[in-house]
Amino acid sequence: MLIGDSKETFYVGPLADGLNQWPLEEDLPSWRSTMETYHQKVLSAGTKLLSLIALSLKLDEDFFGKVGALNEPLGFIRLLHYPGSGDLDSSSEEVYGASAHSDYGMITLLMTDGVPGLQICREKSKQPQVWEDVPSISGAFVVNIGDMLERWTNCLFRSTLHRVLPPRQERYSVASFMEPSKDCIVECLGSCCSEACPPRFPPIKASDYLEERLRLTYVK
Repeated sequence: MLIGDSKETFYVGPLADGLNQWPLEEDLPSWRSTMETYHQKVLSAGTKLLSLIALSLKLDEDFFGKVGALNEPLGFIRLLHYPGSGDLDSSSEEVYGASAHSDYGMITLLMTDGVPGLQICREKSKQPQVWEDVPSISGAFVVNIGDMLERWTNCLFRSTLHRVLPPRQERYSVASFMEPSKDCIVECLGSCCSEACPPRFPPIKASDYLEERLRLTYVK
């Protein structure tokens, strides 16, 4: 019996939008300012990482800036809590912390508390799928490639299929998603296609792509 994921989440969206709903300061002193500072720093780290990705694709270091992806990049943070197995309904045969999925955007920077449970599947198109545990390295981020970067690179960089098993104890993590500016056009990079390997996807505006993925995920 599959009853859905057990994770609990709190989202923080782009700070410039002014749409985030924060807990009251008297309930969680300094929590908002801490999260806003983290949001800004992790977005900066993601920008630096994208410059390295551009260089690896034989592009200019500031390529993603030049094409408008970083004009007003959309940064989202998801605070995640996974209850321990003792807190789950024991009658449920299949309860994942987070079932298998890949992220929608460019890259995801994930910070965890070291509790095991995160797994990846390197060859997501092959059956049966083989899952590997992701080790925790103190002070390091786990970086996932998202579906949009896979599309941009014509599948040269594959998005990371991952899942979270129900941990034996409580597990906490912070996922920071970096998406391009809404009006940025995502189209096959010149260094990722050739006559023998033509573009697999048509150009699309970033906001249209994300809206369609969200619609397919949440509208049943």
